[in-house]
Amino acid sequence: MCVVQTTVLMVGADNKSHVIQELPIRLVLLDTGAAAVRFLKQERIDSLICKWDLVDIPNGGLLENVIGANPSMPTVALIEPGNFAQEIKAAQLGVTAIINDDIDDDYFRKVLSQLLGIKSMVTIGAADNFTL
Repeated sequence: MCVVQTTVLMVGADNKSHVIQELPIRLVLLDTGAAAVRFLKQERIDSLICKWDLVDIPNGGLLENVIGANPSMPTVALIEPGNFAQEIKAAQLGVTAIINDDIDDDYFRKVLSQLLGIKSMVTIGAADNFTL
Protein backbone atom coordinates (compact mmCIF):
# COMPACT_ATOMS: atom_id res chain seq x y z
CA MET A 1 0.00 0.00 0.00
CA CYS A 2 1.29 3.43 -0.99
CA VAL A 3 0.86 6.35 1.41
CA VAL A 4 0.33 9.68 -0.32
CA GLN A 5 2.83 12.18 1.01
CA THR A 6 2.19 15.24 -1.15
CA THR A 7 -0.03 16.71 -3.86
CA VAL A 8 1.79 17.55 -7.08
CA LEU A 9 0.22 19.55 -9.88
CA MET A 10 1.73 18.80 -13.30
CA VAL A 11 0.72 21.21 -16.06
CA GLY A 12 1.37 20.77 -19.77
CA ALA A 13 3.73 17.86 -19.27
CA ASP A 14 1.59 14.73 -19.31
CA ASN A 15 4.24 13.09 -21.51
CA LYS A 16 6.27 12.81 -18.29
CA SER A 17 3.45 11.73 -15.97
CA HIS A 18 4.08 8.00 -16.47
CA VAL A 19 7.52 8.47 -14.93
CA ILE A 20 6.22 9.49 -11.53
CA GLN A 21 2.93 7.56 -11.35
CA GLU A 22 4.50 5.05 -8.95
CA LEU A 23 5.68 7.65 -6.44
CA PRO A 24 3.61 8.06 -3.26
CA ILE A 25 2.04 11.32 -4.39
CA ARG A 26 -1.35 12.60 -5.43
CA LEU A 27 -0.64 13.61 -9.02
CA VAL A 28 -3.02 16.05 -10.70
CA LEU A 29 -2.51 16.36 -14.48
CA LEU A 30 -3.79 19.40 -16.35
CA ASP A 31 -3.17 20.53 -19.92
CA THR A 32 -3.57 24.31 -19.73
CA GLY A 33 -2.67 27.22 -17.53
CA ALA A 34 -6.32 28.26 -17.33
CA ALA A 35 -7.30 24.84 -15.98
CA ALA A 36 -4.44 25.07 -13.47
CA VAL A 37 -5.55 28.52 -12.28
CA ARG A 38 -9.12 27.24 -11.76
CA PHE A 39 -7.78 24.22 -9.89
CA LEU A 40 -5.49 26.34 -7.69
CA LYS A 41 -8.43 28.53 -6.64
CA GLN A 42 -10.12 25.46 -5.17
CA GLU A 43 -7.33 23.09 -4.10
CA ARG A 44 -4.09 23.29 -2.18
CA ILE A 45 -0.98 21.76 -3.72
CA ASP A 46 2.45 21.05 -2.32
CA SER A 47 4.48 21.24 -5.53
CA LEU A 48 4.18 22.35 -9.16
CA ILE A 49 5.76 20.80 -12.24
CA CYS A 50 5.10 22.98 -15.25
CA LYS A 51 6.10 23.14 -18.87
CA TRP A 52 7.67 26.56 -19.45
CA ASP A 53 5.58 27.49 -22.48
CA LEU A 54 1.98 26.48 -21.97
CA VAL A 55 -0.47 26.85 -24.84
CA ASP A 56 -2.34 29.65 -23.06
CA ILE A 57 0.26 31.01 -20.62
CA PRO A 58 3.70 31.29 -22.27
CA ASN A 59 7.09 32.37 -20.89
CA GLY A 60 6.79 30.75 -17.48
CA GLY A 61 3.78 32.86 -16.54
CA LEU A 62 2.11 30.18 -14.43
CA LEU A 63 5.34 29.43 -12.57
CA GLU A 64 5.86 33.15 -11.97
CA ASN A 65 2.38 33.56 -10.48
CA VAL A 66 2.65 30.47 -8.26
CA ILE A 67 6.12 31.42 -7.01
CA GLY A 68 4.89 34.96 -6.35
CA ALA A 69 2.03 33.62 -4.25
CA ASN A 70 4.07 30.93 -2.47
CA PRO A 71 7.86 31.35 -2.85
CA SER A 72 8.66 28.37 -0.61
CA MET A 73 6.69 25.86 -2.70
CA PRO A 74 8.91 23.44 -4.65
CA THR A 75 8.56 24.18 -8.36
CA VAL A 76 9.95 22.47 -11.44
CA ALA A 77 10.22 24.17 -14.83
CA LEU A 78 10.37 21.91 -17.86
CA ILE A 79 12.23 23.93 -20.50
CA GLU A 80 13.17 23.33 -24.13
CA PRO A 81 16.58 21.63 -24.44
CA GLY A 82 19.26 24.21 -25.19
CA ASN A 83 16.99 27.20 -24.56
CA PHE A 84 19.25 29.27 -22.33
CA ALA A 85 16.82 32.22 -22.25
CA GLN A 86 14.20 29.98 -20.60
CA GLU A 87 16.79 28.60 -18.19
CA ILE A 88 17.99 32.05 -17.16
CA LYS A 89 14.47 33.41 -16.66
CA ALA A 90 13.45 30.33 -14.65
CA ALA A 91 16.49 30.78 -12.41
CA GLN A 92 15.64 34.47 -11.96
CA LEU A 93 12.10 33.51 -10.93
CA GLY A 94 13.47 31.25 -8.22
CA VAL A 95 12.27 27.94 -9.66
CA THR A 96 13.48 25.10 -7.46
CA ALA A 97 14.57 22.84 -10.33
CA ILE A 98 15.04 23.52 -14.03
CA ILE A 99 14.88 20.42 -16.20
CA ASN A 100 15.12 19.90 -19.95
CA ASP A 101 11.87 18.59 -21.39
CA ASP A 102 13.69 15.62 -22.98
CA ILE A 103 15.31 14.43 -19.75
CA ASP A 104 15.88 10.72 -19.17
CA ASP A 105 12.98 9.13 -17.24
CA ASP A 106 15.12 7.71 -14.41
CA TYR A 107 16.90 11.02 -13.91
CA PHE A 108 13.56 12.88 -13.86
CA ARG A 109 12.18 10.47 -11.23
CA LYS A 110 15.36 10.85 -9.18
CA VAL A 111 15.23 14.65 -9.22
CA LEU A 112 11.56 14.72 -8.25
CA SER A 113 12.06 12.15 -5.52
CA GLN A 114 14.83 14.25 -4.01
CA LEU A 115 12.87 17.46 -4.40
CA LEU A 116 9.82 15.98 -2.68
CA GLY A 117 11.83 14.16 -0.02
CA ILE A 118 10.76 10.69 -1.16
CA LYS A 119 13.49 8.22 -0.36
CA SER A 120 11.86 4.80 -0.42
CA MET A 121 10.84 4.82 -4.09
CA VAL A 122 13.90 6.41 -5.70
CA THR A 123 15.11 4.44 -8.69
CA ILE A 124 18.86 3.90 -8.88
CA GLY A 125 19.94 5.37 -12.18
CA ALA A 126 22.29 7.66 -13.99
CA ALA A 127 21.90 10.48 -11.49
CA ASP A 128 22.95 8.72 -8.29
CA ASN A 129 25.37 11.51 -7.36
CA PHE A 130 22.95 14.35 -8.13
CA THR A 131 22.08 16.65 -5.25
CA LEU A 132 19.72 19.60 -5.10
